[in-house]
Amino acid sequence: MAGHGLRARRPRWFTRHPYDPEAVVTEVSPVADIGLDDAAELLTSQIERIGGGRPLTVVAHSAAGPVLTRVAQRTPELVAHAVYLAAYMPASEVPVMAYSRTPEAEGDRVAPLLRGKASRTGALRLDFATNDAVYRQGLREAFYGDVDPVLAEAAMGLLTPDSPVGIMLGSTTLTRDGWGSVPRTFVVCANDMALQPALQRRFIAEADAAFPDNPTSVVTLDASHSPFLSMPGEVARVLTSPS
Repeated sequence: MAGHGLRARRPRWFTRHPYDPEAVVTEVSPVADIGLDDAAELLTSQIERIGGGRPLTVVAHSAAGPVLTRVAQRTPELVAHAVYLAAYMPASEVPVMAYSRTPEAEGDRVAPLLRGKASRTGALRLDFATNDAVYRQGLREAFYGDVDPVLAEAAMGLLTPDSPVGIMLGSTTLTRDGWGSVPRTFVVCANDMALQPALQRRFIAEADAAFPDNPTSVVTLDASHSPFLSMPGEVARVLTSPS
């Protein structure tokens, strides 16, 4: 995903010594220029390369949801099945950030962990460099509540501190012949503290109300935000089962 994984660009404060808490909340992110269009173009190129032009099942987790939505709307012929694994599945013309103000988002464990103002840094920033034990425990509870603590620490070491806020500010106009025509499955994580289950179910309800002729297939896992680590066998079963 654009701005993540091998495409991550870490801010200077992340590796600077000594640790500078002021820079954590003020430094402009090196991924501040990445928007939803950029992320969608990258995902489209990946689908085309892997599928060779054939439609694929595409799985989006968490903040990758709006990227999959944009791609499925623009090129539905490339997406055989869209799977939202505890992912944002925004309604037509609604940016993901708008959902943070809804009642269903109350209790979100991630928002209190964010550092700095996204309007200034250009990113949703988490401080993976801190040694603050309480803060790091909060990160584990938000993202890896049912994951072995040792594995959770290793997983956090792979994350980038900055997620481009531009992806979350973009929106997509959904149509019946575009995103509305693509078969979709939503995997609800019932114990998710990063993306509240109530909000996950709101996404499903909004999609089904907008496109009743193509209802969402729903699977519920008794899992936190990262079931691919806590119950990978179950996730694999969901992804390989006929819709």
